[in-house]
Amino acid sequence: LVGGFFGYKYLSPTKQIESIAVMPFVNESGNADVEYLSDGMTETLIRSLSQLANLQVKPRSSVFRYKGKETDSKTVGKELNVQAILNGRVVQRGDQLTLDLELIDVQKDVVLWSEQYNRKQTDLVSLQSEIAKDVSTKLKLRLSGTDEAKVTKTSTVNPEAYQAYLKGRHYWNKRTSEDMQKAVEQFNLAVQKDPNYALAYVGLADCYVLAETYLKIPLKESLPRAKAYATKALEIDDSLGEAYATLGLINGNSWNWAESEKAFKRSIELSPNYATARHWYSRVLAVLGRKDEALAEIKRANELDPLSLVIMSNVSDRYQDIGDYQSAIEQCRKLIEIDPGFFLVHNSLARIYLDQKRPTEALAAAEKARDNPGTTVYLGMAYARLERRNEALAMIKILEERFANGEERAATNIARVYVELGDKEKTFEWLEKAFQVRDAELHWFRVGPTFDPIRDDPRYKDLLKRMNLPE
Repeated sequence: LVGGFFGYKYLSPTKQIESIAVMPFVNESGNADVEYLSDGMTETLIRSLSQLANLQVKPRSSVFRYKGKETDSKTVGKELNVQAILNGRVVQRGDQLTLDLELIDVQKDVVLWSEQYNRKQTDLVSLQSEIAKDVSTKLKLRLSGTDEAKVTKTSTVNPEAYQAYLKGRHYWNKRTSEDMQKAVEQFNLAVQKDPNYALAYVGLADCYVLAETYLKIPLKESLPRAKAYATKALEIDDSLGEAYATLGLINGNSWNWAESEKAFKRSIELSPNYATARHWYSRVLAVLGRKDEALAEIKRANELDPLSLVIMSNVSDRYQDIGDYQSAIEQCRKLIEIDPGFFLVHNSLARIYLDQKRPTEALAAAEKARDNPGTTVYLGMAYARLERRNEALAMIKILEERFANGEERAATNIARVYVELGDKEKTFEWLEKAFQVRDAELHWFRVGPTFDPIRDDPRYKDLLKRMNLPE
């Protein structure tokens, strides 16, 4: 048979498909205000299918890179290393919802299955469960009773709560101050509509774990709130891998290292294919000095989410930790080929060159990302190494202004520039300020050679002890 929405051939799958990418559903409603619906349905389906141990599902960060772009199924299949992709189109007219789905075998370029769903918007929760079950069946996955319960599980039966949750995730993913505030409002609305909606509490925890950056709420206030919401989510549903990962990050930022590791291990046990948990866990392992374990975890995260630029950048960082600068630089070059404007890669290169005592190259790398606030510290460190003291002090002044305006993570960065300038007293003054505000950057101060000049000072060891870090 020839047919399907895009003119592919139909073919019934003869073997089980073990890897899939759920592509961003296309919003064909002609109304940008319902974009949250197409994005949210995509995310929910990714999450549901990810519960199946025998199916590799590419995460949101990989597939959403293709959003709004014309894509060829074979190219996507090759880039994401999957056997099948699922395309979807969503149309909302009043309270009516139409969803067209098409499952494609990327190697054979054939449509394995297609379906149209017509439902009222109030049936959205049950529709998501139905779709997850149908897709699993068409992938030739034999679902046990436990698997079917996992894949069709809904965290709420309240359609208004679910819609508010989808809007919350939509805003949260945009990562701006204004959108983060909207996300908090929508997640709060979701838990008002359904006080037992575990995922909505995870959403609130995810907002508050980033609140210092986006909402200018001090970490001393935001981290306890984030922890309370993550804990509430797990009281309702202790099978949520994402909630444990968020709890792991919160505990890490609170310097509760043993609790952080425990939460990450539980997250990975529940959701072994959740790349973010492995990414965050690798960072905690790096801070604790367990470099080989950290590298192994970030490599696994990279396998699960091969197009995540942040994860790729962290692979470079972990190579740098073990002193394999060649591999670290090669990883950076791969990243630059993909996205030369990605500022983290230039920061990584600047750090590598500073470690290697190549300040001229460090400055050149940092210059390429000068417009990004996160690069100011590397400019300052490179200027200090090159004995361009006035320019280094100018970078410190910029960072001090940011600190005064509520950017707490500037404190450790100011200490980094002062240690390069050889000013030990100012270095400890700013490290102490970083400790007092719980600067999330501070736990990196024992990683790498930057603070080597002060490691013999009793104040350095005292700081490690107060942060529960090994010497």
